[in-house]
Amino acid sequence: MLFSKFSAAAVSSSSATLFLNPQNRFNFAKKTPSIANPLLCNSLRPIVEWSFSKRNCSRKMDASASSRTVSPRASAEQLKDPDQLIDSVETFIFDCDGVIWKGDKLIDGVPETLDMLRSKGKRLVFVTNNSTKSRKQYGKKFETLGLNVNEEEIFASSFAAAAYLKSIDFPKDKKVYVVGEDGILKELELAGIQYLGGRYEDGEKKIELKPGYMMEHDENVGAVVVGFDRYFNYYKIQYATLCIRENPGCLFIATNRDAVTHLTDAQEWAGGGSMVGAIGGSTQREPLVVGKPSTFMMDYLANKFNISKSQICMVGDRLDTDILFGQNGGCKTLLVLSGVTSLSMLQNPNNAIQPDFYTNKISDFLSLKAATV
Repeated sequence: MLFSKFSAAAVSSSSATLFLNPQNRFNFAKKTPSIANPLLCNSLRPIVEWSFSKRNCSRKMDASASSRTVSPRASAEQLKDPDQLIDSVETFIFDCDGVIWKGDKLIDGVPETLDMLRSKGKRLVFVTNNSTKSRKQYGKKFETLGLNVNEEEIFASSFAAAAYLKSIDFPKDKKVYVVGEDGILKELELAGIQYLGGRYEDGEKKIELKPGYMMEHDENVGAVVVGFDRYFNYYKIQYATLCIRENPGCLFIATNRDAVTHLTDAQEWAGGGSMVGAIGGSTQREPLVVGKPSTFMMDYLANKFNISKSQICMVGDRLDTDILFGQNGGCKTLLVLSGVTSLSMLQNPNNAIQPDFYTNKISDFLSLKAATV
C-alpha cells in the first residue's frame, strides 16, 4: 500500500527518536516529536540517520531542517500569459476554500476553467487543509456544486492525518483522541485505527469542578489529532492535554494551523489553528502538522500519481500554507486573490513568501486567454 511508503521522515522533528522493533512496529519513547519553527510547520524534509542494535533500530531526525527560515524571493509576477503556464506543467493542485468555493458558494468561472484544463489533458488534484470532511464527503460537496471530481483526486488534511499514522505503523492496540469533526473520524475508521472523542462523543460534555476532582483519561491513547472543531470545549482541551502530557510518547498531531477559514462567503472565521493553539498552550508542545505546508501530502501525491514535482503548479489563496506548500515541494506556484490574501498583503515589504505568479481568480485562465486571442 502507498501508506507504507511514507514514514515519519515526511514530518520534521526537532527532538524526536522513533523506535522500530523487529516486527517493524512503532514503540513509544519518552521523547516525542516537536517542531522548532511553527511557521514552517514541518514543511522541510529532515535528515534521517539509522543506527542498528541487536534488538531494534532508532531513527533520529535532525532539527536543522525544521529550523530554517523562509528566504526572500523575487516579487511575484502578475499572470498575463496563462497558456505559457498551462503548457509548462502536467498537473494543477488546487486548494479549495477561497479558490474553488467560499463556504458553500462556488466562485465564478470555476467549472469552465476546470473543464478547459481537463480538455488540455491536465491532471487536476484538490488539496484542502479543512479536516471537517472525509474525501468521500468532499466528493459529495463537489457534486452538489456541479463539479465532476473523482474521490481519488481529493486530498483533505483529515486523510493526511490517517495516512501519517499508517505510515509510522501506529500500533493497533493504541488509540487516537480526536479533537475535530466527522472527517477525521471517518478517515481513521477507513484506516483501521481506533479512536475516541470527536464531535458526537465529547462535543457536549462539561466539567463540573468540585474540591478534589480529578479528570480521568485513557492511558492507551497514543496520539491526539487536532483539527477544526465547531464543538470545541474545555472538556476536550483538558482531555487532550492529559493524554499528551501524561501518556508516554503520545503524539500531538495537527491537521493544520490555519488562522482563519471560510465557513460562509460573508466573512472570515477562526480556523483550526485556534484549536491547535489552545492545546499547544496547555501542553507547551509544538504539533506535528500533516496538512499544508508540510511536504507529507506533496510527497504522497507525487508518489501516488508518479508526478515530477517540477511539472506541478500549486494554486492557492494563502501564502503561508498553499504557496509555501508548493515552494517546499519544488513546484510552480500561483496565488489567487479570491480568498484570504489581498494584493496589499502580497506586496507588503514584510512578506517574504512570493509566488511565481498571482491573479484575481482561476477563471482568469479563460479571460486572459480570450484577451490575447
